[in-house]
Amino acid sequence: MVIKHNNDLHSVFSVEHRTPGNLRAFIQAKLRNLRTGAMFEHRFRSGDPIDKVTVDETQMEYLYQDGDSYVFMNTQNYEQLYLNKDVLGDSVDYLTPNLQIKVEFFDGKPVGVELPQTVDLKVVETEPGLKSATASSVTKPAKTETGLVVQVPPFINEGETIRVDTSEGAYLSRA
Repeated sequence: MVIKHNNDLHSVFSVEHRTPGNLRAFIQAKLRNLRTGAMFEHRFRSGDPIDKVTVDETQMEYLYQDGDSYVFMNTQNYEQLYLNKDVLGDSVDYLTPNLQIKVEFFDGKPVGVELPQTVDLKVVETEPGLKSATASSVTKPAKTETGLVVQVPPFINEGETIRVDTSEGAYLSRA
């Protein structure tokens, strides 16, 4: 959901209703500013007004990076759209060619993208793997093809493809 808060558009990541003992109930929401990409938490009391904003979602396919711009193609009419990093935010770490995503438009201007739950990324740089270390809780950093650094188990080697959660940026499994 996208809301208007402090005259900026924010997407809502998580909502938690809290009722502490002798205090009034409130909503603890995790928000992401669509203009800056900053994540923060905010408490909404029961009397606070919330303006829900309707955004238009268009199914698009990521094609390639052209300098500072990222090129997307509309899958219905094949028009190309150029978006820069300040619109995309941290989403650029998950973009691989031919990835199907939804681009969100507000008043005809792109304000953000909705990534799939998981993406498959190839590991390009990590320490050598250990064959016997399958049940330990030790992790090591691994750099993916998009430049994203993910903590992975010790048995992951360079050249392998891993599945990464896009909301947390965490390793899930081998792909």
